Amino acid sequence: MKQAVMTAPGQIQFREVEQPALHDDEVLMRTERIGVCGSDIHVYHGLHPYTSFPVVQGHEVGGTVAALGKNVSGLKVGDKITFMPQVTCGKCYPCTHGMYHICESLKVMGFQTGGAAQDFFALPAENVLKLPDSMSLDEAAFIEPISVTVHALGRGGGANGKNILVLGAGPIGNLTAQVAKATGAAKVMITDVSPYKLEKARRCGIDFVVNSAQENLSEALLRDFGPAKADLILECVGIEPTITDAVLNARKGTTIVVVGVFDKKPQVDLGLVQDRELSLVGTLMYQRADYECAIDLVANGKMHLDDMITHRFPFDRYLDAYHAIEASKGEYLKVMIELT
Repeated sequence: MKQAVMTAPGQIQFREVEQPALHDDEVLMRTERIGVCGSDIHVYHGLHPYTSFPVVQGHEVGGTVAALGKNVSGLKVGDKITFMPQVTCGKCYPCTHGMYHICESLKVMGFQTGGAAQDFFALPAENVLKLPDSMSLDEAAFIEPISVTVHALGRGGGANGKNILVLGAGPIGNLTAQVAKATGAAKVMITDVSPYKLEKARRCGIDFVVNSAQENLSEALLRDFGPAKADLILECVGIEPTITDAVLNARKGTTIVVVGVFDKKPQVDLGLVQDRELSLVGTLMYQRADYECAIDLVANGKMHLDDMITHRFPFDRYLDAYHAIEASKGEYLKVMIELT
């Protein structure tokens, strides 16, 4: 079978390797769609602090069952599936206290261990989730990033009935805003400095879009949310200016969920955090319930995903996907790799 291996920053080689041997408790997946994630792009540039080379990428994936180990039940060949890419120890304090997604020895497929960028991929059945027949393969590849946002909103106490501010209209910010609306938010505002991404957010049904390079965020919050401002703020960029905006524009007692991945250590005004009794909450990955919620949202037509797919590439042009991202100058959202 064919396997895409990132051998060094900016380099992908295709290799012919043996199809994975299937163990009794495993599922053999035929990989059909792979979404390119922001963290994948960090690996491509050699900037991911926890990934070394060579690495087989692929963790936002939609596929079908190709074969089943003899101990696996509840699935059949041809079923549409996706998977949770976590590899956990099952023994540490987080794992034994219901927090396996932040395992002390956590590895993520496609980063610290092999991913699904190959024709067939064998993985533990416990990581696999069956998808409705009606779900497209594109939608299947969105389940992982949607699960990130479901978990993030849950870390902030959920969206139902709240005014939600999302800072950053990239793929995760867009999906966070969409999930907030789909789970009962009263109003949702999203900010960015990219007119392109803000227009995408508007087309995906977000209530208020604000170009923070052209409009004062504090004034926009008062205009659209009123004096109570936002009930929950989610930072989805991972840079100092947006976490600063979050702290400065939070009303007293607000929760700020840190969703963005910070390459550099930001300065945060902890004096304001203390004085206003703000809650700064981290979020990392997801649990199975987050996946199940994401699947339900997509299956029930509550997400706008087609408008988010901006580029498609066949598997043998995997590297071209990264070149297109670089050439787009930020005017992209979700890039799909198609194996079938």
